[in-house]
Amino acid sequence: MKRSLLILLVVCTAFIGAIVGSIFTLKFYDAGPAYSSIEERQNLRFTNYAPDSLNKIATGINFEAAARHVTPAVVHIRTVYGGGRFSINALDQYLNPQARASGSGVIISDDGYIVTNYHVIEEANSIEVVLNNNQRFYAKVVGQDPSTDLALLKVKARNLPFIKYGDSDGITTGEWVLAIGNPFDLNSTVTAGIVSAKARNIGILGDKNNLQVESFIQTDAAVNPGNSGGALVNLKGELIGINSAIATATGGYSGYSFAIPVSLVKKIMNDLLEYGQVQRGLLGVQIIDVTADLAEDQNLNVVQGVFVRFVNKGSAAEVSGLENGDVITAIDNHEVHGTSELQEWVARKRPGQTIQVKFLRNGEQKEVTATLKNFQGSEEVKKKVVSYELEGAILEEVPYSKLTELNLDGGVLVKKVSFGKWKKAGVKENFIITHIDKVAIDNVSDLNRAMEMKKGGVLIEGVMTHGERQTIGLDW
Repeated sequence: MKRSLLILLVVCTAFIGAIVGSIFTLKFYDAGPAYSSIEERQNLRFTNYAPDSLNKIATGINFEAAARHVTPAVVHIRTVYGGGRFSINALDQYLNPQARASGSGVIISDDGYIVTNYHVIEEANSIEVVLNNNQRFYAKVVGQDPSTDLALLKVKARNLPFIKYGDSDGITTGEWVLAIGNPFDLNSTVTAGIVSAKARNIGILGDKNNLQVESFIQTDAAVNPGNSGGALVNLKGELIGINSAIATATGGYSGYSFAIPVSLVKKIMNDLLEYGQVQRGLLGVQIIDVTADLAEDQNLNVVQGVFVRFVNKGSAAEVSGLENGDVITAIDNHEVHGTSELQEWVARKRPGQTIQVKFLRNGEQKEVTATLKNFQGSEEVKKKVVSYELEGAILEEVPYSKLTELNLDGGVLVKKVSFGKWKKAGVKENFIITHIDKVAIDNVSDLNRAMEMKKGGVLIEGVMTHGERQTIGLDW
C-alpha cells in the first residue's frame, strides 16, 4: 500500500513539474513577434494605458509632462569596435584593444524593439543597451538600412516603457518639440526647441546605388554627439522623429539639428521586422528641384516642383507614361516642392504598391498611376534568405520538446560539422548555440544576422543535447 502511494506521489510530482516547465518555456521562449507592424503592437498595448491628463495643455507651454513620459523610453547605446568584444583569453583586451562609442535609441514596443541610427551601430562587434533605470541588455540587430540611416534592435525583455508614434506630417514650422538623448554620455538629457523647417536635404547620407533618402525635420533643439538615435517628440510625448545629425563646423551644436520623420521610420521598422531588409519601391526617374533658373531655361510655367531629367527604361515611371521634361507637383495628392519630399513619399511604399503622380507637361496638368518596382525591376517584395549552412556547419531549429527538456528560451542546433571555422574552433555536432557575444540566439535567422556582423573573435555559448554547457572562442 505504501509502495503504491509512493509511486503515485512520484508520478504526480513529475506531472506537475512538466506543466511548470512548459509554462516557463512558453513564457520566455522568443520565437519572434506574431505581428508585422510596430504601430499595430503599440495600438494594442495602449488600450491598457490610462490617459495622462497632464498631456492636455490647457494654458501656456508644458514641457514637463512630455519629458517625464518619454525619458524612460530613451536608452543609452554603447558599442564596441575592433579586436573582438568577448574572448575566453583574458589577455585579449590588452593584445587586441577595442574602440568604444555611444549613442541613443528609442524603445518603440513593450517587448523590446528599439530604433536607432544605422551610424550608431554600424560595424559594431557588440551593442549594449542601458535603460534609464540602469538595466543593461545586449541587443541583437534585427535589420539596418544605410540609405535612411536607421536600424532596428531587439533586447530580451518584457513590459518596457515605450514611445507612441506621432504624426510627423502634421507638425508645423514653429511648433515646440523636445529632443531626448545621451549627449557626451550624459544620460537622459532633455532639450527644447521649435521646428525650423521640414523636408531638409543636407547631403550627409551616401548610397552606392544613389537611393539615399534625406527629408529631415530641422529644429533648433540642442543636439550634440551622443544624441544620435534619440527621440524628437511633440508636447504630447509622441515620437515625431529620430535625431540623426547636426549642422556644425566645430563638431558640437551650432544652432540646428536634424531628425528623420517618424512617417518614414514607421515604414522602415515594419520592413525590417517583417522581412529583415527594407522593401524599397522605386519610381525610376532622375530628378532635380525646379528653380527659377531651370524654369526659365526649360520654359516651365511653374517655379516649384520636381523636374524629371530622365526616365529609366522599364521603370514604373516609364510604364505609367511619365516622360523626360515632366514636372512632378504631387504624390498621392500631397504637394511636393522639391526632391526631398518626393523621395520621402515614394520611400514610404513597397514594390507592387501604387502611387498617384500629378505632373505638368507643356503647361498642362496631368495625372497617372504608377506601380512601383524594386531596384532589380520587379514588383515583388523579397524576404531575406535564411541560410541553414554556414562555413561547413549544418544548422537546424531546436525542437520545442528539447527546449523544454533543457529549460532553454531558444537556440540553434548544430546538426553536422564537416569543415570550416566551426570545426576548427571545436564546435561539435549536437551542440545548441544559445548566445553569440552575450546576445541571445533564438533561431537560425538570429544566428544568420549575428554572424553577418561579426569580424574577428566571437564568443559562442551553448549546451550539448545531453546537458553539458560549453563556451567556445571562434575566429570569424
